[in-house]
Amino acid sequence: MSSRSAWRALHYSAKRRAFQSPAPYRCFSCARRAQEQPKSEHERMTHFGFSNVPESEKESRVGAVFSSVAASYDRMNDLMSLGVHRLWKDHFVRSLNPGSALPARDCDTPNQQGGGWTILDIAGGTGDIAFRMLDHATNINHDLETRVTISDINGDMLAEGRKRSLDTPYYNTRRLSFVEANAEHMPHIASESVDLYTVVFGIRNFTDKQAALNEAFRVLKPGGVFACMEFSKVDNPLFDAVYKRWNFSAIPLIGQVVAGDRDSYQYLVESIERFPSQEEFRDMIQTAGFMIPGRGFENLTGGIAAIHKGIKPIVKA
Repeated sequence: MSSRSAWRALHYSAKRRAFQSPAPYRCFSCARRAQEQPKSEHERMTHFGFSNVPESEKESRVGAVFSSVAASYDRMNDLMSLGVHRLWKDHFVRSLNPGSALPARDCDTPNQQGGGWTILDIAGGTGDIAFRMLDHATNINHDLETRVTISDINGDMLAEGRKRSLDTPYYNTRRLSFVEANAEHMPHIASESVDLYTVVFGIRNFTDKQAALNEAFRVLKPGGVFACMEFSKVDNPLFDAVYKRWNFSAIPLIGQVVAGDRDSYQYLVESIERFPSQEEFRDMIQTAGFMIPGRGFENLTGGIAAIHKGIKPIVKA
């Protein structure tokens, strides 16, 4: 073989080797599935966006997402709510009317009677809802006693909330506290000690949503209110098609351009799609033991989001 023929053979052989194993396409869900290793058949699985993962892994994966978006959380909600999440939150807080007079209950201690509300804000790390509730209690109901505990499983989200609290009158007061905890198991919160339990744009990320609802029922006082606002199912087919196209086409791309993080935004829109319907989630709340007022939910902006409420029954002796 001539030197020229030998060089040509080596050249084409190298080209074939170079193109035999192209790098896999970095689709968020596909990449997650490709990375998953076979698990024990006895290990319980759950969803992480459109992927199925072991329950033991979901918490850390969700934690990584929210650590990534903590500093841009409001911008993320602007994208996923088409900019109206602030109006929804204001309406949510007004509908609860924190700081208004509470009826006396047998479970109240002498210090609690007439002493403002005890509110537990779950997955509320950035303080967005907590600050609104304290403002409403203070400015609308002239109540200086209502207090909010912000609970979040993610330390980065809580750090963002603590930073934002510096610009509020509640910083370093007994009316506002922060705790890092898993909403599915809260032994540090006494049974029947909370007047209002709120969770806003958070419960869809929980590994065991029913366990969290059961825990909400435990910590609430009889007559206490569970209130949740979450992205939900759009009730108009045409609007639903437009909204889904926005979610799955635009939001991950904007996340890549604006925040340099396509994967986190891809997970978040997938998590909306996997969340139960309004009727299904209402039934889960009822299963936990709550009484459901009316039909149990209020759709916002055609069902892009929905407010769910449940009341812990008062059992008379």
